[in-house]
Amino acid sequence: MKIAFFVVGFVVAIIVVLIISVFVIGSRLPQGHIASRSIRLNQPLPKVYAVVRDFGSSATWRTDVNKVEMLEKSENGFIRFRENGSNGSITYELLNDEPNQRIVTKIADRDLGYSGSWTYEFSSAETGTTVTITENGEVSNVLFRFMSSYIFGHTASIDTYLKALANHLGGSEIPQNAEIL
Repeated sequence: MKIAFFVVGFVVAIIVVLIISVFVIGSRLPQGHIASRSIRLNQPLPKVYAVVRDFGSSATWRTDVNKVEMLEKSENGFIRFRENGSNGSITYELLNDEPNQRIVTKIADRDLGYSGSWTYEFSSAETGTTVTITENGEVSNVLFRFMSSYIFGHTASIDTYLKALANHLGGSEIPQNAEIL
């Protein structure tokens, strides 16, 4: 009986040490990060831009989004939309839209444990279009910070998006050029 208590106590102690370690490591990581990925698609730039810019239809081709609700404009006049999917419900604002060149969206919610913006840049390539997404993120929750640094990676959401975009446009390209700052 003493051995069983010892074993259970030892296992519990290891779990407690692991949990504390995750929180300590997470608290020492920087809150902010910049991550960027690119993909080359064999489609004309206007078509790629139109698909990305049509936020309301993205649930038809994105695997991580079940539904998109277009909302009333913000007090500042920004277009707003809410994605419902595997990451929960997240409200975004369209901060900048330069047709066929650049789109900037930001998370409008303030209570998620993370926030930030995505900048989509479009450029003509030899055989189609290159799309680069740069995430300027901040992770205030130390557990999320640990997980995004060591488990998921800062480019996981970008990769999921770009792979779904490539699949929707009839390609099998994979994201490239990871850059994390």
